[in-house]
Order: sequence, then structure tokens, then C-alpha cells
Amino acid sequence: MELNEYLKIAKRNWLTIVASALLGLLIAGAASLIVKPSYVAETKLFVAIQGSGSITELQQGNTFSQARVRSYVETVSTPAVLQPAIDRLGLELTAAELQEKVDAGADLNTVIITISVSDASPVSAAAIAQAVGTSLIEVVNTLESPSSDGLSPVKLSVVTPATAPVAPSAPNTRLYLLVGLIAGASLGVAVAVLRTTLDTRVRGEQDVRRLSQAPVLGGIAFDNEAARNTLLTQVHPQSPRAESFRQIRTNLQFAHVGHKSKAVLITSSLPGEGKTTTATNLAIALAQAGQSVVLVDADLRRPRVDDYLGLDRNAGLTTALVGAADVNDLLQPWGEDDFFVLTSGQIPPNPSELLGSEAMNQLILGLEAAFDAVIIDAPPLLPVTDAAVLAQQVGGVVLVIGSSKVKSPELEKSLRALEMVDADLLGVVLNLLPSKGPDAYAYGYATYQTTPGQPQQDLTRPARRLSNARNSKASATPETFYQESRSE
Repeated sequence: MELNEYLKIAKRNWLTIVASALLGLLIAGAASLIVKPSYVAETKLFVAIQGSGSITELQQGNTFSQARVRSYVETVSTPAVLQPAIDRLGLELTAAELQEKVDAGADLNTVIITISVSDASPVSAAAIAQAVGTSLIEVVNTLESPSSDGLSPVKLSVVTPATAPVAPSAPNTRLYLLVGLIAGASLGVAVAVLRTTLDTRVRGEQDVRRLSQAPVLGGIAFDNEAARNTLLTQVHPQSPRAESFRQIRTNLQFAHVGHKSKAVLITSSLPGEGKTTTATNLAIALAQAGQSVVLVDADLRRPRVDDYLGLDRNAGLTTALVGAADVNDLLQPWGEDDFFVLTSGQIPPNPSELLGSEAMNQLILGLEAAFDAVIIDAPPLLPVTDAAVLAQQVGGVVLVIGSSKVKSPELEKSLRALEMVDADLLGVVLNLLPSKGPDAYAYGYATYQTTPGQPQQDLTRPARRLSNARNSKASATPETFYQESRSE
């Protein structure tokens, strides 16, 4: 992974990382409260050679003292030194138990011995350190004496008496909190990376790029109001949602340049990715640009176009395919533009056979001759084969990808299904993208406001159906419109 990918992971999982860091702080704080405070007292002894002599003798004595210091340090932890200290203070401890509290050491090339004692009581720690130091002096005098009447050539003297410490040496609350914070944050990052590695959901354009080189025609941010105001005619013309569909319309026109077929199939991998709303609004956007457009609801499993546009579904595509009525009689005008809709009709028992029939192919060719653009809403690719069958009869396919709705293996399977039928994938549309965060897709347009004194447009009411057309082609009935266009 590159640095920008790690940054995106951190932005996407910042809540997990912060929560883990706070949890580490909480655990560290609790541990610092649970751990009993410990106090450390020190006393320092100086080792010297008794007597005076020449400089050479003094140098030899200093070398001798340094050599003996290591032995005296080891002697501190022996019962010969610890037991007298226990007896002197009346401690209810054994020499082995006291040994765990006592630590002795000496710096290199020095003759100073440092004795440290750790205890829960600062006064007790100082008393034990002083008693152990005194006991060491006595033991060394005894061990180094040449005889019972002679004097020891080595003399140990206390240079730093033990004093009761003011503050505990442990626990180090700051260190505990720092370690807890770092450990918690590191754990959060590890969890974020692991979750991202295991999470195969397609979230944004970067995930799509890993699977396909198909161009991204545009993205549509998730909008809570889209469930109620689905159509472009129900939102402000300068809203980000409307601009998104206009961008998709423009990019699709560039992607479709050079294609003889005017039919574009809109599909997705799974249900719920927003293919029908995309197909419907794309058709409306094309009609608003001045093109004559027909929207065909070829989702014969779960048709929804009629619900969005408020049209009759009883007679439509299936009616024309079985020869029960002419398609000219089934086209329904909608809105104020040159926009017609062919609803699904009755749901048949054999959708795949109908969509793959020669009648469907001829119907598409006829619509292409009559209209500037033919938008076909097809079923999802994975549950059924209808979309793959239709993809062979159109000029191009647009695949709608719902952010976090489809997983990478499912998208790969959909792309392979289109490749197997030699479908021309014009591009993909990213839908349901978050408006904030690393996968956000939003334009920088300023919020729109109604000009003072200007009446605000009613955006909650669907556009009225076409009644009085604006030109000679649209003023004709659907039957004559279809026939005249075919003769052009």
C-alpha cells in the first residue's frame, strides 16, 4: 500500500482508531490506580584502603579497592548482610524475601557502592537501606580483617545516608498513559488495516479502478431526500444531485460517440444499487438537453419506472413483444420535453426468452430510428441473465455501482458476464456515494437560494405530462410520431 492509501484507511476508520486510543488510555489509567505505589530509598558507601604511603602504594590501593567493589556488591544480597538488618529492625521477613527488595550496584571505575531498597512505605525503605548499609560495613570489616586483633585494610564509609523519598518511584502515571495511548492507537490502526483488507465492498472510484479500466462517467452522492424526491424535476436545477446527472449525461455522450446504435442499457450487479433511478433521471436529463428520448422499462422481474413516473403499467413492453398491440399505441409521453416511456407491461413467466427474441431486437431498432436516444432499464446482472441477453442487442452498457452495496467478487463476476457476451461497456456510474469522508463525491457548488421577491418553484410535484407539444414532431400522436421518425 502507498501512503495515500494508509491515509484513506485512517480517515475511513478514524473513529475506531480514536476509540482504541481512548481505550488504551483508560486501561493505562486504571492500571496506574490499581498498582500499589512503591518508594525507593538509596544509600551510598565509599570503599577506601586504610593507611598512607607513597603515590605508587596509593595507586595500587585504589586499583585494589575497585577490584574488591564488585565482590562487596555481590555480598549485599547474602544472608550474612541481610539477616543482621532484619534483626536490627525487627522485620517479619526472611533473608530471601528481603533480597527481592534490595538492589546493589557500582559504576565502572568507581569505588562507590549504591544500595537501593524498594518498599511500600517510604520510611521503611529508608530504614532498611540504612540498616543494610551498616550491616555491609560490619561484614566487610569482619571478612577483610587478617586476624581477630588486626585491622581491616579496607574501610567502607557512608557518604550518602538514606532518606525517606517524597514521591513514589512507581507507578509512573505519565509513562503508563503514554504507553497506553501508543498501544491503543497502534491496535486501532492494525484493526483498521485488517478490516480494510478483509472488507471487499466497493466503496469508491479507487476500488473500481482495481477491477476495471472502464471510465467512470460520474458519481451520485447519497441523499436522504432522494427516496421522496427521486426525479430531477423534483429537485432544484442547480442542486448537486441534478448536476451529477448532467455530468453523467455529458460524459455518456462523449463515450457514445461513434456508435451507430442509439440504445444504451442501464444495469447493475445486484438489486438496490439504484439502476432504475439512474436510468430514469438520465433519460430526463437527455430530454432536457433537447433530445428526443424514450425510456424502456425492460426489468420484467421488478419493474419500477411506472411507479417513479406515475404511469400505467398494464400495457407496455411485454404487450408489444407478444404482438397484442403496436408499440406506437404503448408509448406514453411524460413531462414537457420530447420524452416518451415504454413501461414493462404485465410480468411474463419467461422474461429472458422475450428479451432475447427477434421481436425485442426489432423493437429496439425501431425505437433507435424514431428517437435520438433509447435508454433501457434492465434487471441486475447476477440474479438473472436478462441483462446479459439484452447487452448483445444495444450499442452500449452502463453499469451502476452502489457504494458499499456490491462486493469486489460480485463486481468482477458482472464484468466477466458482460465480457462473455462481447458487450460494449461505455462506463460505470458510482451511486450512493457518501457526501463526506475519503470516498466522498460532491461538487463545490454554492447552496442555492430563491431570489427575494421571486416565487419559488414547487419541487415536490411531478412535472405535468405532455399535452400540447412544442413542435410538429411532438405534437403528433405517439403512433404518427413513431412512424414519421422511422421514415426519416
